[in-house]
Amino acid sequence: MSMPSEELQLLIAGYVLGDLNPEEAAEFERLLRQDPAIAQEVAQMQNALEASYAPPEVTPPGHLRSVILEKAQVAGAEMGGQPTSRPRRILSWRNGLEVAAAVLIVALGINNYRLSQALQTSQAETQRYAALTYVLDATKRDSQAAATVVVNPNTLQATITVQNLPPLPPGKVYALWTVLTPNAPFTTDQKQAILTETFQVDERGNLAQTISVSKAYRSKELVMKIAVTVEDGNAPQKHTGAPIMITGL
Repeated sequence: MSMPSEELQLLIAGYVLGDLNPEEAAEFERLLRQDPAIAQEVAQMQNALEASYAPPEVTPPGHLRSVILEKAQVAGAEMGGQPTSRPRRILSWRNGLEVAAAVLIVALGINNYRLSQALQTSQAETQRYAALTYVLDATKRDSQAAATVVVNPNTLQATITVQNLPPLPPGKVYALWTVLTPNAPFTTDQKQAILTETFQVDERGNLAQTISVSKAYRSKELVMKIAVTVEDGNAPQKHTGAPIMITGL
């Protein structure tokens, strides 16, 4: 029985926000395995969230400083003169208290503004990156293998979904590589690549798995390609295999 669309949308939203518990994450991976097209919905929801989360920049009122200075000057003038009678002293103290109260209110207002700005900045920092979707195609024309990698740059987590990739013999693993632009500020191998993950597929050639990715994905222009090779399970980092799947074909 298929999942109601409302529940599916909640799972996708939870993934985009990085808020799924282990059980929900397992369910989401199962759904991705059954329907890789869900990856496109993840990207669309992240883009919609990115577009809607654009709070206008708020500038504190420019007259606050002048109001405070004006009040202080008036209070100073009133309290600086020699009192001639008791009522005059009471009036001066009253004005002084009013100024102090006004300054306190303004100060609290400024603090509230700063707290609000800090909260907005924190929220923007955690949700400023849109989801990235990469589609890998087989390099051999007769292969039906395909893969999709959906990256959440905010959490540096990704979901990799693979179909129709033949199981490997013992001692071999599939390696997922992130190929960066030349001179990218990250440590790479001689092929300008980062070993992102090694994996195996099930007996049907499928995989759905959540992995961690490099911070390079927070500057998507640094990521040139994503590729899959077959490597020695004992030393996949040697990167001796040629790509069997790659983006941009």
